[in-house]
Amino acid sequence: MDEIPQIPHTVAMPGILSVVATPIGNMGDITLRAIETLKAAEAIACEDTRVTVKILERYAIAHKPLISLHHHSAEGKITEVVNVLLDGKNIAYVSDAGTPGVNDPGGKLVEAAVEAGIAVTPIPGASAVTAAISVCGFPMERFTYVGFLPHKKGRSTLIKDIAAREDATIFLESTHRIEKALDEFADVLDPDRKVYVGRELTKKFETHLRGTIAQIQAQLKEGSAKGEFIVIIAPTVRRAASTNI
Repeated sequence: MDEIPQIPHTVAMPGILSVVATPIGNMGDITLRAIETLKAAEAIACEDTRVTVKILERYAIAHKPLISLHHHSAEGKITEVVNVLLDGKNIAYVSDAGTPGVNDPGGKLVEAAVEAGIAVTPIPGASAVTAAISVCGFPMERFTYVGFLPHKKGRSTLIKDIAAREDATIFLESTHRIEKALDEFADVLDPDRKVYVGRELTKKFETHLRGTIAQIQAQLKEGSAKGEFIVIIAPTVRRAASTNI
């Protein structure tokens, strides 16, 4: 009796996960490639569907399935996105603002996608970190990015560590904590060391403050402490000199 030929089971090729940068404030700061990618995606994973809908409406991108994926999402949400990709669907991932993978669940999603054998491609664009670096006025060949300072546990230790570093350090701070952060650095930072504070980058009330910690505190009191802040502690004079050799 002849053997019955086996028919191979065909599995759909996995889709592609596109990590798409979106504006950090000014809606004009989006690339043509980002718009094309969002239009072509079969679904969009995003931190906040309400924020993403505004971008889709602004650029006349037809609404499509949105998958909410934020810091408080269960691991099952990441699995859900990976399964959609494994079914052959192309997905774009966007954060609320800027380049995904920085202070959002993007890193975990990319890790899970890579482990599942899914192709991941970056669609670069706006980033508060690189925007601040470009205008701070300090040598920035070497730096450490620490995200948001912790609210309580480890905060004091981290601030002391940052003050002791020779290289530049970048961190984010909220409108409710920026003055407290500057006060804390004033207690441990070399009084002559330079600092840059960017407020509401790319937005209507964009502000750039530069100087010593005392000068920054005075400038902030004369202006506004409302908004989103990014702070760069400049490299020490010794480190800055070594990078210019």
